[in-house]
Amino acid sequence: MSITSEEIASQPDVWRRALDLRAQAAQVVVRRGERMLVIGCGTSAFVAESFALLREQAGLGETDAAYASEPRTWRPYDAVLAITRSGTTTEIIQALEDLPAGVRKIVVTGVADSPCAQLADDVLVLDFADEESVVQTRFPTTFLLLARAAFGHDVADLPGRLEEALAVESTLPTGFDHIVYLGRGWTYGLAQEAALKIREAAQAWAESYQLLDYRHGPLAVAHAESLVWFLGVADESLARDIERTGATVVQGTDDGLIELVLAQRLAVTVAENRGLNPDQPRHLTRSIVLS
Repeated sequence: MSITSEEIASQPDVWRRALDLRAQAAQVVVRRGERMLVIGCGTSAFVAESFALLREQAGLGETDAAYASEPRTWRPYDAVLAITRSGTTTEIIQALEDLPAGVRKIVVTGVADSPCAQLADDVLVLDFADEESVVQTRFPTTFLLLARAAFGHDVADLPGRLEEALAVESTLPTGFDHIVYLGRGWTYGLAQEAALKIREAAQAWAESYQLLDYRHGPLAVAHAESLVWFLGVADESLARDIERTGATVVQGTDDGLIELVLAQRLAVTVAENRGLNPDQPRHLTRSIVLS
């Protein structure tokens, strides 16, 4: 079994452990009325999008998401939250160093003594969710589960439900040459992340779109060898439109985080079927550190 597969399978237990940190996480990420920018790179940028929408929907204050590598005109934020598993990503370090004085710096990381953590005013350490694999799986899902708990969502049963879902062998065919993930609201970030897993682990053609925007162009390339998966959402009308192309449609029937984990498992299966090692994605390393 690959390291990535083992880390995917570990998520129910890791999620249970994370829920014990709900009070600590709430002190760091809630602060009602605080205007917050959330930044990340790669997987963490997609997690930032989901987190920002969840926080704002919880009524806690204006929350924006951005790529750390794409600086924008500064707005008067009270806090910047950086998500970085390794804590060594060059673009994150640079973004934190460039912040105006007086802005609260928050870092969510898997490494307590990392360079990013040392720059922060507040640190949320999820070292028990850190990974050996280059491909991120349990770190991003654990943070989003914990954030949802801090925002008041009832997620106590999700570890058990995930355990049950992982115990069921997938019946999805794996011979698709084109995989699309669709999301809506906070699950759009999950859809982007699911597609990234396919590209990273399996070097395969994968896309992601906002659910209803799929009709506005991307539908043109759907065909009999396409899998289109609605992550955590369902839409019968859109499903019918896609099925007319011959594509296989999977509608969301469970929580978006649980379905993201199942999408991670699919990425590993596709990689192995293509003769690839998901632990060693081509051209990638655990952290992007620029000279």
